[in-house]
Amino acid sequence: QLRLVESGGGLVQPGGSLRLSCAASGGTLINSDIGWFRQAPGKEREYISCMKVYSGRTSEVQSVKGRFTMSTDNNKNTVYLQMSSLEPEDTAVYYCAVEPMFRETCSPNVQDYPYWGQGTQVTVSS
Repeated sequence: QLRLVESGGGLVQPGGSLRLSCAASGGTLINSDIGWFRQAPGKEREYISCMKVYSGRTSEVQSVKGRFTMSTDNNKNTVYLQMSSLEPEDTAVYYCAVEPMFRETCSPNVQDYPYWGQGTQVTVSS
């Protein structure tokens, strides 16, 4: 049973940086895609970035391109989201999710990810 736990959220000023972690246990991520999603109050959960764990290839939506970067440890059990140049619009609960199958590209669809963490709050405010 795969379990995901996010951490690293908190309060940061506009223009600041934060690194989120997604730690997996109970299974391997090597054949999986890991996605980062966020959900702001009153909005649907939004795809922002993903990594194909086997190759390390990443992608992200235009709104975070150049600001958010995914990476992983050598053991492939922890994935990170390094966030910089944060703005109030980035305020949300951030979730990591796993799709345990091979795809040519990551899916941006929430419904394609059966495993989710509990989320970690990121607040960008002065």
